[in-house]
Amino acid sequence: MTVSVLRQILEALGPAPLHLLTAQDGADVPVSGALIHEPRAPLPPMRNAMLFAVGVRPTSVEAGELLGQAALAGYTCLVIKRYGESAGQLVATASETGISLLAADEDMAWHHLDALVSSVLAETGRTVHGAGAPAVGDLFALANAIAAMVGGATTIEDPRQRILAYSTLPDQPIDEDRRQGILGLQVPELPANGALYREVHGTTLVQRFTDPSGLPRLAVSVHAGSELLGSIWVVDAGTLDHDAVQALSQAAATAALHLLAARTAADVARRQRADVLRRLLADPAAVNIVAPQLSLNPDVSVAVAAFVVVPRDGDGIATAQAATRLADLVSVYVEAHYGRHGCALIEGTVYALLPTGPAGQSYHDFVANIARRAMLALRIPIHAALGSHVAGLHLAARSRQDADVVLKVLAERPAEPDMPSVATIDEVRASATLLELTEDLAGNPRMMQGLGPAIRVYDREHATAYARTLLTYLDANSDIAAASRRLNVHPNTCRYRITRAEEIFRFSLADQDERLLLWIQLRVSDRFTTQ
Repeated sequence: MTVSVLRQILEALGPAPLHLLTAQDGADVPVSGALIHEPRAPLPPMRNAMLFAVGVRPTSVEAGELLGQAALAGYTCLVIKRYGESAGQLVATASETGISLLAADEDMAWHHLDALVSSVLAETGRTVHGAGAPAVGDLFALANAIAAMVGGATTIEDPRQRILAYSTLPDQPIDEDRRQGILGLQVPELPANGALYREVHGTTLVQRFTDPSGLPRLAVSVHAGSELLGSIWVVDAGTLDHDAVQALSQAAATAALHLLAARTAADVARRQRADVLRRLLADPAAVNIVAPQLSLNPDVSVAVAAFVVVPRDGDGIATAQAATRLADLVSVYVEAHYGRHGCALIEGTVYALLPTGPAGQSYHDFVANIARRAMLALRIPIHAALGSHVAGLHLAARSRQDADVVLKVLAERPAEPDMPSVATIDEVRASATLLELTEDLAGNPRMMQGLGPAIRVYDREHATAYARTLLTYLDANSDIAAASRRLNVHPNTCRYRITRAEEIFRFSLADQDERLLLWIQLRVSDRFTTQ
């Protein structure tokens, strides 16, 4: 078994994922593998391995005991997460046992860290021939190294067909598809893409594809264990033979570490920007502090877009997971068009700060395009909203409030099953204003008195549907035919209910004031009794 040393791992991963707390021989300790610790399972012997202490608090008695067990079982390193706690005592214990103690980034998933370390260990002794070994995470240098090694223009993509890097070596033939992909940093949408990428992502073998409109391609997926990280595509101008296929297969193994490291760095930076955006949206007074961190002028005009996954009944966990994936997807598209100014998941809603309009595309079209792509990727309904365009970052919170109201309006409207619901505040301003008014009026005692509440009480006591019929009729602008269709009853039934309600409760819909107050009372009570 090839044995790396801890120093190589730390240098390859950079400062973000792991921090060395103490090591008896500095960082020159052997590491042969990694294991995620299961707290209730016995610790298997594993010589010179790194142990991930999942669920173990650094100040707990369990942490000290695990260090002793790891030393006896042959482990050389223990990795913890501090979560704000002091690791001083555990550092002392680690020094006594001879175990190297490291702290992992608290926001990084253990399985992600495991994949990173495993990729570094697999990378030991491997080089990319013809261009030297590029620095870990430098994807453009890696693309050039692969292009030189394999013999064709190369692109590196993520699982969503976003182009992360491309080679720039001279004299390597390219075609129009490659040109268009590089211009937009996104693979051009083609009908055959779905089946083609499923074939590439479903195997670790190099695939060869012909292109009726361009040059053939070699393609290979990049995995870290069972996790798909992306794919590598090489243009074949008719010169790529069996040796090129072998070289690309080797390059895929090398690329795994680079993609993981690049993604880790991007994830850390994205989380930092999300934290800054959360602060801006919650505290407009912080604008002068957060503006430099967002690389924006405080006076720049902005709009806030909001995206939300429509929840499925009784499936809160799946909805939360989909919201996290939605946040990642929105971040990718917003960064590609607007720059890295901020995208944050806040209480289930994904917010994006849009400082300027993309060339040739309106705010609405851009937001709708993201929602459509997200719905196709997640296969779950998506609502998207765009707040008002405001003059200055100090007003971004107001734009966010507008976007929140738009989402509430969309939640109350019927949606097409195969299309996301998308609207701007200007498109639903009337409905949004009424919605805010109903929320304000809900606490007014007068709204709980008079005709509307009386009809609701009567319906509950007599199992009638006068309130629903009247509200539907008024919402339909007094159109009996439209109201009856919405109620799924005969027009005569709808007409009879309205007449009978006027008789029982002694009111007339011809009285404009009474009609307006009744409509508002029924809307208020209908909204707050169905939440």
